[in-house]
Amino acid sequence: MRIPAFLLLISVLLSCSSKETADLVVINAKVYTVNAEFAMAEAFAVKDGKIIRVGTTEEIQRKYKAKETLDAQGKPVYPGFYDAHAHFPSLAEFLGEADLNGSRSFEEVVERLKAWEQKNPDRPWITGGGWDQNLWPGKQFPTKDLLDKAFPNKAVFISRVDYHAAVVNSKALELNNITSIREIPGGLIGGKNNVPDGLLVDNAMGLIHIPPLTEAQYLKQLQTAQDSLFSVGLTSIIDAGVSVSGLEVLKKFYKDRKLKIRDYAMVSASPASVDDYLDRGFYESDRLEIKSFKIVGDGALGSRGACLLEHYHDAPTKGFLLHSPAELDSMIEKISNSPFQVNAHAIGDSANRILLDLYGKHLTNNANRRWRIEHAQIVAPADFPKFRQFSIIPSIQPTHATSDMYWAKDRIGAERMKGAYAYKHLLNEYGKVAIGSDFPVEHFNPLYGFHAAVARVDAKGYPKGGFQMQDVLTREETLKGMTIWAAYSCFQEYKRGSIEKGKDADFIILEDDIMTAPAEKLRTVKTLRTVVGGETVFVREK
Repeated sequence: MRIPAFLLLISVLLSCSSKETADLVVINAKVYTVNAEFAMAEAFAVKDGKIIRVGTTEEIQRKYKAKETLDAQGKPVYPGFYDAHAHFPSLAEFLGEADLNGSRSFEEVVERLKAWEQKNPDRPWITGGGWDQNLWPGKQFPTKDLLDKAFPNKAVFISRVDYHAAVVNSKALELNNITSIREIPGGLIGGKNNVPDGLLVDNAMGLIHIPPLTEAQYLKQLQTAQDSLFSVGLTSIIDAGVSVSGLEVLKKFYKDRKLKIRDYAMVSASPASVDDYLDRGFYESDRLEIKSFKIVGDGALGSRGACLLEHYHDAPTKGFLLHSPAELDSMIEKISNSPFQVNAHAIGDSANRILLDLYGKHLTNNANRRWRIEHAQIVAPADFPKFRQFSIIPSIQPTHATSDMYWAKDRIGAERMKGAYAYKHLLNEYGKVAIGSDFPVEHFNPLYGFHAAVARVDAKGYPKGGFQMQDVLTREETLKGMTIWAAYSCFQEYKRGSIEKGKDADFIILEDDIMTAPAEKLRTVKTLRTVVGGETVFVREK
């Protein structure tokens, strides 16, 4: 029997009116949900900034009437990438300074500074960052001599690539009344015959005071940095150490809705800031959370400030701690008696041992603790099991391995290299790793870290066959490390890190599938769209 046309029309109208409303649906996609089953899907619906259903394209279209429909046309969709160790304010500042990355000599550094000064003649100081003496002939640390010749009347401050050393000129020393060499706990003033040579390492860098940007200048640079992060698929970051005053500025910008990237910001820990923020308590908004401290245990390997159990292979020093063991113990004890979390920078095997043992001493209830070791770069064989024993999360940066591999063995020798950049070993101990970049120390593109983790080679494909391949991570492990495990590392796995019902609608569309693309193509895969809380914050122009 044929159904009259008017009945068919009524049926269609009733069907449409019975559909639920959504703000956005994504269809015809290859969705990596990164849920517990690592399941795939085709589509999902979003309302009020949250994912309300995940399923097939047919299911989503049948159930929802949406204000906006995104047809992914078969492209891969992932949870928004999450950088588990970053420095957002430092990136903002760096984008306003001279870029010294990749310079092949100190003479080239000076030429770049001259070019920057010509473009910024009104800036009271000349600032820059990214130099690495390991790329220069002789690999010697620079001094102020060339800076003095080029810039006799304007102060200069330029940071090493790891931000654990800097060089300044005589004008900067004069303005900060640094006229002689003196002992700096956790730092070093370079020079000889009691005359500073301009090299400052770790805590000595704090002797230099540079005029701050205006609030308007700072906001503009933060927004520029944010746009850069959105363009490579980052929707969330963990800000690994921000000063108390810097946090107040971030609070203001987020309250005024001037920033949109999700930021879990750690308080830069000192005895004073620990007392200060324990009194203030947690801060939480939709886009900014402050619930933990970042303790800096030691310096960096490249500047020989990392604290080692034995002497460096290429210098008669063991590096140093930036806080005394007693001071570290006191800060960790205070934090352990509060709801705040502890995260500690540890590069050298001595620093890792000291901090792991202090964690073990003060961790009495792991149910509400997710303490992290940031970098965990060189770990002695006896100390790896402590990550499992004390439930300590390894927070790793795979691009450090492929950046440092050219000279790391010179620093620590072949034997200690067995416990260096040992990401698979750390994963096997704890069961998860939180993956970040440490930008602007490394580039902020998360796919550079993805490539370094799964191929263990740099942008040039070096070394052939990969670097210390016993510690390569699978693509699934790496994707989890930069999404759900990163979220887990700061108690956010219930609201982001995967594409699941009830979670924040933070997702990205890439032009190619990083789970199947050839390794040599991974660094060039482009982000097509970035969405935070259901709002498109970046679209690549065709």
